[in-house]
Amino acid sequence: MTSCTTVKPGKTVAGAPLTATPATIPAVGNEVEPPAAPREFRAAWVSTVANIDWPTKQNLTAAQQQAEAIAILDRAKALNMNAIVLQVRPSADAIYPSKLEPWTEYLNGTQGESPKPWYDPLKFWVTEAHARGLELHAWFNPYRARHATAKSPNVASHISRSNPAAVKSYGKFLWMDPGEASASKQTLDVILDVVRRYDVDGVHLDDYFYPYPIEAPGATGAEAAALDGTAAKTELDFPDQPSWNRYVQGGGRLDRANWRRDNVNRLIEEIYKGVHREKSWVRFGISPFGIARPDRRPPTISGFSQYDKLYADAELWLEKGWVDYFTPQLYWPISQTPQAYDVLLDYWLAQNAKGRHIWPGLFTSRIGAATKSYAPAEVLKQIQVTRERPAATGHVHFSMAAIMENREGIADQLKAVHYTAPALVPATPWLGNTAPGTPTVRAARAAGGVKLKLAAGRANAQYAIWSRHGDQWKFAVAPVSTTDFTVADDAKYGPASAVVVSGVDRLGIEGKRVSVPGVATK
Repeated sequence: MTSCTTVKPGKTVAGAPLTATPATIPAVGNEVEPPAAPREFRAAWVSTVANIDWPTKQNLTAAQQQAEAIAILDRAKALNMNAIVLQVRPSADAIYPSKLEPWTEYLNGTQGESPKPWYDPLKFWVTEAHARGLELHAWFNPYRARHATAKSPNVASHISRSNPAAVKSYGKFLWMDPGEASASKQTLDVILDVVRRYDVDGVHLDDYFYPYPIEAPGATGAEAAALDGTAAKTELDFPDQPSWNRYVQGGGRLDRANWRRDNVNRLIEEIYKGVHREKSWVRFGISPFGIARPDRRPPTISGFSQYDKLYADAELWLEKGWVDYFTPQLYWPISQTPQAYDVLLDYWLAQNAKGRHIWPGLFTSRIGAATKSYAPAEVLKQIQVTRERPAATGHVHFSMAAIMENREGIADQLKAVHYTAPALVPATPWLGNTAPGTPTVRAARAAGGVKLKLAAGRANAQYAIWSRHGDQWKFAVAPVSTTDFTVADDAKYGPASAVVVSGVDRLGIEGKRVSVPGVATK
């Protein structure tokens, strides 16, 4: 499972047009030393809620679910993507066996029922992703307790029944009250349980903190309005009076809005610290709604914000460094001035005092939508705009369905324009910066190429592999499970005259490069 790209020493690609080699490919290289490895986070969300992405419908057999997962992972690998963000907790439920929460109904149609025949979907996803050199980030909805599309009854182990005081009805949803300490503890316990039990690369939260406001009384949600930069006309307040009363009676001094934000803030800080206590290499990321808070936003920006409506102080999380990566959902065209993609991206980059990764979310699934659809060119341009800002080092597509369906050719165009090359995930040195060990590499010439025998060094998670063909350097990535790798002869430039290999650890730190002996042609 490998792929590679070509880099010509001395040729600049910065500011290149959309048809050129991606700007993430470095330009420096010479006859002896290859260029720096290209770096970019290229991911897609895989939603399980409402069967948006996986599984595509309920009641599939275990084999059918696994086949769909493999198809997604194979497509991501073929497109030179490097990560999947998989929803493992849609609504206080689980896609994996858990003693804390029941199986989600989006697997088998009934909450509490395991796949048939039994298997562990999360373990399967992690194993198969890593076998392809892809990262697997576990995505949790922090507070939602029941989705509007849910049909089966909640079972006794679901928090709405085991701890009903912590759960409130809000429109067509059930929602865990962030003001209830037991609700926040449940979310924290669930996340840390997954980090302990599974070899995930990241923990990811979405934008659902306090719920998107709905119109009073009983109308549908305002999330669609929010995407247009507006809000519900008459909003139904979240019913957290009991927890608010306890706070006030206990001497609390914050007003209600700031108390709500503080409830969320404390959970975010606890998750960040807790994840890293368990496993220092697991990165924590959040994808909040993308519009800036009202008192800080650029003058051209208007509309609904997560700060005043969802009580999510995303700016504070960046300021405090409570995230390792930040994925604001920038779901608007560049030309939509009140919510312009590029202006909002620049705003979030300016908030990033701790230098965390900024990997914006793209609304790729708007391609081919019934209303307000995107052309593929919008997504391609947004990636280009992101690359033009060195402090933004990746992006995440919502969602994988659009790429699997290749809507209006978007998958083909991503591969042809922006994903022509594999790329390493950007390094996260603030979580650890010890260089990994050096792999052991042996080479032997064979028909059609150079065969490498690889043995990992300390803490290696991947191999970065360069090969020189004529005046071109090619780059490839292979997972640490790889023992045999073939550097194929180039159809135009011939066989490799040099091969260089390094080990890369779980944090993306690259170790010492090894120039492989026995490669040079006579």
